[in-house]
Amino acid sequence: MITPADPAVLYPETAAHGSLAAALRAVAGGRLDAVRLTTPKFAPLRAVTVGCPLPHRKPLRVSAGAHERHWSIRGNDGFEDVPVIDGRTDDLAQVAEAAAAWHDGVALREIRRAAPFVHLTGRFEVPDLNPADMAESAWQHLLTEASELEYAWRPAYQALVEAARAEPALRRLYPFTSHWTLRFSTRTRPRLTVVGASLVTHAADRYSVAEGFPNEGDPVFPTAAEAVAAAVRRLPPGLGPVALGC
Repeated sequence: MITPADPAVLYPETAAHGSLAAALRAVAGGRLDAVRLTTPKFAPLRAVTVGCPLPHRKPLRVSAGAHERHWSIRGNDGFEDVPVIDGRTDDLAQVAEAAAAWHDGVALREIRRAAPFVHLTGRFEVPDLNPADMAESAWQHLLTEASELEYAWRPAYQALVEAARAEPALRRLYPFTSHWTLRFSTRTRPRLTVVGASLVTHAADRYSVAEGFPNEGDPVFPTAAEAVAAAVRRLPPGLGPVALGC
C-alpha cells in the first residue's frame, strides 16, 4: 500500500493559505470572492466544492492528488448526478478559471475554451429535463467514451455503440453501461427501468446478446449490426417514449 504524500509538501501554496479553498480564491483574481466554497474538515488541503446557483448543476468538486501533484475536477448535472465535465491539471489558476465559469453558468464548451484542461464527457445539459434529450445526452456520452478508450478492443466496442445508436428502436431508449455491457432503460437516471437484452463486446470482434448479465451459452454474433438486430427482436412490443426517472 502506497502511503499518501504530505499535502503540505506537494502543495506548499495551499498549505500557506490554510486550505484549498483559500488558495483557489487567491489565484482567481476576485472571481470567486462571493462564491460559496465548502471544504471538508478532515482534508482542507485536498478538497473543496464550488457552489453553483443553477439547479441543473451540482457544486463543482475539486480534489488534490494524494501521491503526485495535480488537481482534478468533476462537474455533475443536477438531476442525474453524472459528470458533464471533468479534468486534471497541475495549474491551480486553470482550476480557478474552470470553477468560476462553472459557477457563472458559462456553456460547457466555453468552459473548456477558458480552461483547456477541462474534458467534455459528451453529455450536454438539459435544464428542462426533457427525457428524450436526456437519452440523447447519454448516447453522446457513450459515443465519446467509446472513442477515447485505450483498450485493445476499443474499435469493436465503439462499433457496437454506433450500431446501437443507429437503430431507431434502441436510440429512443436510455442507454447505459454496466461492466462494459450495453443496456437500455425506458426511464432516465436516477431510476432506471431496464428493458430488453444486453449487448456485450468480446475479443476478436465478437458480440453476444444476453438476458441481463452475460452468461455462457448466450448467442454470439460476428458483427455489431447482427448483435444489435438480435437485441431489437427481443424488445417487448408497445414501448413508448423514454420517461423521466424520478
